[in-house]
Amino acid sequence: MKKKSMLDLHRVDAEQYKEVEKIPLVVVLDNVRSEMNVGSVFRTGDAFVIEGVVLCGITSQPPRPEIHKTALGAEESVQWKYYKETLDAVNYLRGEGYKILSIEQVHGSTSLEKFITKPGEKYAVIFGNEVKGGQQAVVDASDGSIEIPQLGTKHSLNIANTAAIVMWHVFQQCKL
Repeated sequence: MKKKSMLDLHRVDAEQYKEVEKIPLVVVLDNVRSEMNVGSVFRTGDAFVIEGVVLCGITSQPPRPEIHKTALGAEESVQWKYYKETLDAVNYLRGEGYKILSIEQVHGSTSLEKFITKPGEKYAVIFGNEVKGGQQAVVDASDGSIEIPQLGTKHSLNIANTAAIVMWHVFQQCKL
């Protein structure tokens, strides 16, 4: 097997990316402290053509060297906004017609493999702080919660990995 070249991959540039049809998904980062996690979310968001990223609270905003290190320029292709308060972002997105879903381990959550997107519906998925998770007030303001099933000894996954799994799940339903 021969590795594919950049020409074989048929990638678009940042300007062309803006014209590509996006999946109806916005990722909200609620007080995510690691700039490398933020950069990874941008890069994965670019790969799966999400509508955008919303950065909230202490979450760093581009341009930042640590974000760029993992985003590799995706912070320039993926649209983003910043809100000081995550609840303000939730209220804005709800007003724009998004269904708000916290990615959190809560009673009554939907297991990710059972989450099915509906045609014509837009989704905003919220990922919380690496240590504390999502703010309870934000979880309370959500329309629902999605949980990734886990069977090992650890109670959670890294946020960048969690976001990638959720984005892939939505992408495969919308694009494949």
